[in-house]
Amino acid sequence: MDRVHLELAEKSYDIFIGSGIIFKSELFTKHIEGKSVFVISNKSVATHYLDALLSSLEGFNCGVYLMPEGEQFKNLETVEDIIGSLLESGANRSTSILALGGGVVGDTAGFVASVFQRGVPFLQVPTTLLSQVDSSVGGKTAVNHSSGKNMIGAFYQPKTVVIDIETLATLPAREIKAGLSEIIKHGVLANRDYFETIERDLEKLVALDKEKLQSAIAGSCSIKAEIVSRDELESGQRVLLNFGHTFGHAIETATGYDQWLHGEAVGAGMIMAADLSMRMGKCNAEEAMRIKHIVMKAGLPFEPPEFMDEKMFLELMRRDKKSGDNGVRLVLLNGGIGKTSLVENVPQDLLRQTLEARGNLCKGS
Repeated sequence: MDRVHLELAEKSYDIFIGSGIIFKSELFTKHIEGKSVFVISNKSVATHYLDALLSSLEGFNCGVYLMPEGEQFKNLETVEDIIGSLLESGANRSTSILALGGGVVGDTAGFVASVFQRGVPFLQVPTTLLSQVDSSVGGKTAVNHSSGKNMIGAFYQPKTVVIDIETLATLPAREIKAGLSEIIKHGVLANRDYFETIERDLEKLVALDKEKLQSAIAGSCSIKAEIVSRDELESGQRVLLNFGHTFGHAIETATGYDQWLHGEAVGAGMIMAADLSMRMGKCNAEEAMRIKHIVMKAGLPFEPPEFMDEKMFLELMRRDKKSGDNGVRLVLLNGGIGKTSLVENVPQDLLRQTLEARGNLCKGS
């Protein structure tokens, strides 16, 4: 079992990564302060893992809420329904909320924990590759608004994160590929050596090689934990974790949150960010194309939906929560793979060229 520590003074916590660790009750019980736990999951995940989790919580009063499945249900209506179930179950300020599921479950459960009776303890048990390497770590909780992704949320750190790689065995291949997108992203934005390791091991990761998966998940969690520990509230360096996300969020919003998985949208978004970086002279065509190739090799979409024109992209990107008073802000490469920076006031002519490029992204002159 690997352990990654995220240092945030009194809010510090450990991330545990291993095989079969959902059965290790001590990983959970030492972080539960009261006598009751409220598990938020969905039907598919619960079918496979709820009984195992509840066996690790023996002795606690456990309530369960199963969310509808899909990003389109990550909204305030679901939050209100969960809170109603919490009240009906007799939950109080000492009740711990435990998220068992992917990013939709984790984001929603975390937001509920942040607002229910002004905040209750929260534990994460992510069951998708994407949530294990990204959304479960760092304390970003949010739900969507019809006009934009993750527009309603809070920074709220979990007490611990327990990552059991055995849960990946029941994931559809599409979900595995979506998770690889965030793993690739961590290498692109912060660590070239890690990127090259993922590049080398990609086929084994797709095939769910346990040793390679545990190593990659621990590597991604370490990169994210280091960045978050220095900038919890995204006032500086943490914004770099959004590489590819402004383009990606626009795709998700335009498609109604029910056609593209988050990781798929981020994959296409990273290629678009690499293309714009190249056009701005922040990397060469070879580096940009290398990013495109690894995204394609992972089996992810490599260009945006055909119906999204330049006008639609710009409108949605300007609405993104990372935009500033001076317009679109983007995280772009800054010298090649492993180096990124936030660019204010992106040149509109070059941005439009990227939005128009479609199948010719990252090809250079």
